[in-house]
Order: sequence, then C-alpha cells, then structure tokens
Amino acid sequence: MNRYPTVLTIAGSDSGGGAGIQADLKTIAALGAYGTSAITALTAQNTQGVRAIHPVPPAFLQEQLEAVFEDITVDAVKIGMVNTAEVAHVIAEALDRFRPPFVVFDPVMVSTSGSKLIQDETVAVLWNELFPRADLITPNLDEAEILIGGQIRTPATMKGAAIQMVERGCRAVLLKGGHLVAPTIYDVLAQRGQEPLILESDYIESRNVHGTGCTLSSAIATYLAKGNSLAESIIFAKEYIAGAIREGRDVVTGHGPGPLNHSFSPLSMQIIS
Repeated sequence: MNRYPTVLTIAGSDSGGGAGIQADLKTIAALGAYGTSAITALTAQNTQGVRAIHPVPPAFLQEQLEAVFEDITVDAVKIGMVNTAEVAHVIAEALDRFRPPFVVFDPVMVSTSGSKLIQDETVAVLWNELFPRADLITPNLDEAEILIGGQIRTPATMKGAAIQMVERGCRAVLLKGGHLVAPTIYDVLAQRGQEPLILESDYIESRNVHGTGCTLSSAIATYLAKGNSLAESIIFAKEYIAGAIREGRDVVTGHGPGPLNHSFSPLSMQIIS
C-alpha cells in the first residue's frame, strides 16, 4: 500500500504560530511528509514573549499518543516541550510500547524571549527517561548549560559539553551554536564511539529567528522519515533552516522576533510503499 512518510511531533502549542507544534507541522509539510501531533502544553504567546503556560493533563497526552500510534504508521518522532515529569513518563512509556524507528528530541527549556519553559525537577527525568530513548538530542547553548550545569561560550567548550552529554547517556547530540553570534556558526555533532564533528555554516543576519530550534529538529526528523541517514538528515535540515531564515529575514510579523519562512520552497508530498 502506498502511504506518506509520517512524522509525529510531541510538543507545545505556540499561539503566535512561529514555534512549537505550529512550526513543526509547517516544516514537515514543507519538506514533503505527513505531520501528526500530540500537544504537551498550551502557551499564550506571541513574538514578544510567553504570557502563560497551560499543561495538558498527562492522561490526555497519553490518549493523543495512542490515537496516532494505533492508527497511523509513524516513521519518526520529534519531541519538543516537555515541561513536567509526568509528561516525560507518558512519552517514555509510549516510545517503549510503540517503538518508532527514529526519535529526535529538542529539549525546549528557554524561549527565544528568555522565558523558562520547564520545571527544575523535570531536568533529571529527561536524563533518566527520554534522553536514552532518543536517537538524537538537539539542545542550544542555553539548554546545554542547564543540562550540564556549566558555561559554554566557545567551540572548544561546545565540543566538551557534547562529549559529556554522550558519556552521560545520550546516543547522539547536535549542540547548536547559533547563540554565539559570529560570521561563522559552529554546531557540534557527537555520537557514541565516534569523534565529534564540527559543522560550520554562515551566520545570517535576521531578527526573525523565533522557532529555529523547533524547525531544525522537525526537519531532521522529517528527513529521517524519508529514508536519509542521521548525518544526511542533519546536513539537509541545516540547509533548509538557512533558506528559511534567509527568505524570512525582511518580513515583519508582530513587534518582536518573527518566524522563519517555512514555505520558501515547499516540496510535493512524497509517497512511499
């Protein structure tokens, strides 16, 4: 039977549309796959910041996950905002039960505007329950500093932090260096049993970078769902991000940091058998 490559995003909802579930589904569709979703939290936010967070009851999150997994073949999972320990437990149990082929986890902890989006006690649960079950985690520098409890300000300290996270139990880590504003942006890919790779890309000047982390992790998951290797998926996703930032940098949406242009070059929906 023919079907679409399918990605399930498990994340929070962004009422402003630039990040979270909304950015994930835009990205998945733009890259030619089918997006499904399970919402972990509702946020009242716009380009200027997060006003309020309303967690989804864990039992209802479980219902969402079961509804998708029991009916639709999921080729990859992207996990975003997990702000309570109970939500982390529900997701871990679903991953063990349904065994999706790939899991990409973007540990959303701090919003672009600086709002903290996770409870302190949840961080330990992520280490114990979700990180070991993910094929890749994609923290930015602020999130990585929370995870390792130390400062990261140079490519050298990025490399050390990525290695530390793998040694502590992650299968693979893509540590994003976009917050170190410089002509060249450095990301570090660390994997078990392999020498870390330094990935370079040009810095693109833009205030419209709300949702870049959500978009990148969703793009990686989508490329994995379409049959690419992890390394290929990361490279392709970084190229997509660069295009989305470049094509959206001169557009005004709201009064704060705006979204990317997710649909700058949409692909037709792929059909696989």
